[in-house]
Amino acid sequence: MSSNADIAQKFHEMANALELLGENAFRVNALRKVARAAEDATDDLAAVARSDPKAIESIDGIGASSARKIVEFAATGHMAEHEALLSKLPAGLLEVLRVPGLGPKTVKVMWEQGGVTDLATLKAKLASGELASLPRMGAKTLQNIAENLAFLQTANQRTRLGTALPLAEAMIERLAALPGVVHASFAGSVRRGRETIGDVDLLVATRHPEPVMSAFVGSVDVAQVIAHGSTKSSVRLQSGLQVDLRAVVPECWGAALLYFTGSKEHNVILRERAQKQRMRLNEYGLFPDDGDDTPPQERGCKPVAAATEASIYKSLGLEWIPPELREARGECDRPVPTLIEVVNIRRELHCHTTASDGQCTIEQMVGEAKRRGFDCIAVTDHSRSSAQANGLSIDRLLEHVALVRAVANQVSGIHVLAGSEVDILADGRLDYPDEVLAQLDWVVASPHTALRQDSEAATERLLKAIANPHVCVIGHPSGRVLGGRPGLEPQWQQLFDAAAKAGVAMEINANPLRLDLPDQLVRAAIAAGCNLSINTDAHGLDNFDLLRYGVITGKRGGLTAVHCINSWPWKQFDAWRKS
Repeated sequence: MSSNADIAQKFHEMANALELLGENAFRVNALRKVARAAEDATDDLAAVARSDPKAIESIDGIGASSARKIVEFAATGHMAEHEALLSKLPAGLLEVLRVPGLGPKTVKVMWEQGGVTDLATLKAKLASGELASLPRMGAKTLQNIAENLAFLQTANQRTRLGTALPLAEAMIERLAALPGVVHASFAGSVRRGRETIGDVDLLVATRHPEPVMSAFVGSVDVAQVIAHGSTKSSVRLQSGLQVDLRAVVPECWGAALLYFTGSKEHNVILRERAQKQRMRLNEYGLFPDDGDDTPPQERGCKPVAAATEASIYKSLGLEWIPPELREARGECDRPVPTLIEVVNIRRELHCHTTASDGQCTIEQMVGEAKRRGFDCIAVTDHSRSSAQANGLSIDRLLEHVALVRAVANQVSGIHVLAGSEVDILADGRLDYPDEVLAQLDWVVASPHTALRQDSEAATERLLKAIANPHVCVIGHPSGRVLGGRPGLEPQWQQLFDAAAKAGVAMEINANPLRLDLPDQLVRAAIAAGCNLSINTDAHGLDNFDLLRYGVITGKRGGLTAVHCINSWPWKQFDAWRKS
């Protein structure tokens, strides 16, 4: 059950190892290209490799040599060249590259000249001041490294939802296909859609659990069997992620799914509610409370409800509460909203083409949006300050806008907006003057640099962008990268109040590296009267599939279609845009 993310990680690690060893840049870039191809692939590459090894070579970006490595990894869970390269480095050196702001060249110097071999030695040598004598290691640089190291170590033990969810879905698909399995689902924080995951919880209903457990612990991508029981097993995958599987009888499926989905705090609220109604709730069902301390299931008591989650909620006098809301944020004390769903999204309002750093042409992106049933797509390539993303000068922008509008005139059945993702500069100015912005149909204003500003400066910066009459959406407002950098921390309430007053939407960037705004800020934005915009920030056709992560984040924040501009009927959206 090797995932595309596992394959991509192996190729990224080989590229990193080559850079640290000072090897040929061409080989490094070739490996990174394969890693990106694996990340972007929609098919399960390991499954393809096992069924038709030659098909791997037909994937753009993957050559014959790399295809053989993928086939080897799919069959054995190992990659000989990967292991050979890593054996030439200190065991913990690749982990140092995970510290934000540290690239291979810097880490190479720190290793060869400063004796840094892992995160522990990096921390110790930062504390002792030994690294100050290395080239380009001034006090400010060392301070930034120390702060970034501290942040990394707090985020180090969790996996992004975008990695964990596809893995959980693939495992559940295989478990559900086993003989005797009646129900199968992931539970825990994956089912609740948390942005990062500690481990993956899986649940099956079956009367014959032993064969299911044996198949689970015997999977090809299992690196370590932590526990192997008749109804509960735990494994650690090659990626390091822990996965727990529990088996229950079909009659208590709903109770078990409710219990193991959590959150713990939500379960406590439900149990307290049950007690007030003279009932007892556990993972086996909702039972009458007769005062006997012996667990009711052990005494053969018949549950009031157990087979479905909905029946348990109903018996407690509640509507069924979506898993994304089960975080003890008052969800049991108010009506359950009709949350946003992927099917409600009518348009993509933030995407990139080959004009900047995208992988596809205008025509290809528009065609994909139309194929998916969208009524509109906004083409928003990067502005001139984003040099690393091939940002457009004013002349290039105006030429690009003309090309976008030419495509719009040629394609029927979908509205095409000519826009830009415009950098919000450190002082709050936008990357293009107003007379240029006025020529665009759509403006996403986003922070990309100076993401370590203090709260006051960050607040003023984003307030200025919100106040610009040409801005439609504030894109990924904090600029964070999950597990990579914390991003801006402005006074969010001020921003939401200002955005609501100005009629500017706040983005939920659906890329699982970002999920920005996060769910707790989505909730605050809605309370302030803001509208939200869920966008994939697509750089290629496969990126449209990331939409669900933005929707999950919106659901966790209580977002409904009413407050999401991507879900409004076209006339309503267009009138709002023009206003």
